[in-house]
Amino acid sequence: MMRFLAFALVALLAATTPALLAQEDLPKNPEEPLEIEPPLLIQETPNRNIVNTSPGAPGQKETDPERIQLALEKARKSAASGERMYKSGIIAKVEAENRALKVVRLEADLAAAKLDAAKQELAAQQTRIAAGETPESEAEATKSALLIATREAESAAAKKERAELDAAMLNLQRQKKLLAMGSGRKSEVNRAEEKLSALQQKN
Repeated sequence: MMRFLAFALVALLAATTPALLAQEDLPKNPEEPLEIEPPLLIQETPNRNIVNTSPGAPGQKETDPERIQLALEKARKSAASGERMYKSGIIAKVEAENRALKVVRLEADLAAAKLDAAKQELAAQQTRIAAGETPESEAEATKSALLIATREAESAAAKKERAELDAAMLNLQRQKKLLAMGSGRKSEVNRAEEKLSALQQKN
């Protein structure tokens, strides 16, 4: 009996000693930091500038001409390679057409962005003229640039509308052909008809 009590006492001391030692290691003040802090899983890198080169959020249109120009150059290379890949049988014809359509859209976006920039430049120059900081004669060159930008934007927008309308008509023809062959769905035909109708009403 005495041997059993002694064994139980030893087991109890063994179980409570680590907990007591852990409590002694903790700071008395709850707000006092621990002597050893766990390392951060993700450490911040000082003075790191992150440039977002991905497309903007859905519905958000890029307005910086330089960024649009870079995207346009990339799209042109993609369209050129897409044509070669289609002729080689690597990608479908519709994929090559979509790449070409993207180029037309970016060209319209670039022309519109340049037009906005020209308008802002003329407005700023007129403000300086009103303040007497700039002679009115210097605004003539800016007005001429604005006129050129306006014509280019209108031409690019018209080209974009024609390209989108042609693409919608071609897509409708394809969907009807697939449906007749038993490979398409009526819902896809209806969707293509709605898109074409919307573009026709817009134009």
